[in-house]
Amino acid sequence: MTYHGGRPRDRLYHVWLSEIILQQTRVAQGLNYYLNFVDEFETVHDLAKSKEETILKLWQGLGYYSRARNLHFTANYISNELNGEFPKNFKGLLQLKGVGLYTAAAVASFCYDEKVAVLDGNVFRVLSRVFGIDEPINTSLGEKIFRELSAELLPSSEVSNYNQGIMEFGALQCTPKNPKCVYHARLNAKCDALRTKRVKDLPVKLKKTKVLELHMSFLVLITGRETVLRKRVGKGVWQNLYEFPSFVASSAENSKNDLDLFVSEVWVGC
Repeated sequence: MTYHGGRPRDRLYHVWLSEIILQQTRVAQGLNYYLNFVDEFETVHDLAKSKEETILKLWQGLGYYSRARNLHFTANYISNELNGEFPKNFKGLLQLKGVGLYTAAAVASFCYDEKVAVLDGNVFRVLSRVFGIDEPINTSLGEKIFRELSAELLPSSEVSNYNQGIMEFGALQCTPKNPKCVYHARLNAKCDALRTKRVKDLPVKLKKTKVLELHMSFLVLITGRETVLRKRVGKGVWQNLYEFPSFVASSAENSKNDLDLFVSEVWVGC
């Protein structure tokens, strides 16, 4: 999702904003958030002047709230320290808080046509299938292989169009399931995964995430038209967000006893 109108400075702001919102988020989910942010904050200066609570409210439901805090921090830095000017190249963009390799490459290539490859999930999928690469994409070796390959494939000009084109191809044609490209004879001849019938097996990704199970209970206190909320303090993904009073039970079996104790404590506190 990129922005193609307005002044260069505005375009940079919109591309950066859209890419931050789309980190680990599908376009269909992030589009309305992007439009709401653009309506609320027309420039990076407007975003910098806003309160964190306002940004978190607009971000509500999108998840990964550290992105919203990094967004605010970086907006302040660009507005106050760089006079509203974004860094002019990939290396400079990479120094911004909340901007990683993918986001820096996207902004640099889309806005400056800098010769740097954009490597997202769609591009990983296309390259792994076309070239038959079975090295896991989430290992150090795998990332090195794909970054070197993607850099070699970059054209000498119109890098922005190439990057957006391969990303769109992965999103619309070389899809995770039932890819549409299987119906194109010219593509079939170039795709190792189609030739060896490994489309469903590529790309390879190791499962590293360890799921932590939490048993949470929330207490909803309503008096007339008012509801009791509290602001989360301390570190954590929900820092500074508002919620119903809650607690984490020691276990599923003990949640009822823990809830009774929690209610009594809240009652005394009121």
